[in-house]
Amino acid sequence: MEIIIKEGKVLEEVLETICNDYNVTKDDFYYHYTEKKNGLFNKNTTVEVKAYLKKDLLEYTKEYLEELLTNMGLKVNFETKMREDSMYIKIYSDNNSVIIGKGGNTLKALEVIVRQKLNTAFNVRPYICLDVEDYREKQQRRLERLAKNLAKDVVRTNVEVHLENMNAYDRRIIHNALTNFKGVSTVSEGEEPNRHVIIKPE
Repeated sequence: MEIIIKEGKVLEEVLETICNDYNVTKDDFYYHYTEKKNGLFNKNTTVEVKAYLKKDLLEYTKEYLEELLTNMGLKVNFETKMREDSMYIKIYSDNNSVIIGKGGNTLKALEVIVRQKLNTAFNVRPYICLDVEDYREKQQRRLERLAKNLAKDVVRTNVEVHLENMNAYDRRIIHNALTNFKGVSTVSEGEEPNRHVIIKPE
């Protein structure tokens, strides 16, 4: 994967150079920069920018996932898209249940591994969503139904409900499903991995 390294006197000018050289906008890449002091009395400074195009990171992630899953003895192909700072990768394989795992645990573990790989290799932290056989979409619909049914109970009984421990992705689904639900509010409580959503009466 190409690592873009550019230097200049002003950060914004260096970023603009990257945009012009690669025909992209600032939203299309991640970057880190360091300031270098030059001269005997350190009066002159330059900025070094290290940048990664998001489309290249997405391709790198796909290839890394392919290597992981091939080593598990699976034949796979992918459908990918990048939206702002989020990677969405749909996996098609000859054994979807193995990739999903019990309760989606293998799929969640793969997300953690990929996220850690990108953080370690490039110091970037995009949101990563892996899906197999529309598992995530089905899970989202199930959680939305659960949230709304429990919210109705909270409105009826005026008693708050504590849901089971969930990862950040599942908690976000619950919060979003009840954003405009009258009579209740939601909060997350606890420390990872024992963090859960509470549906409260208003």
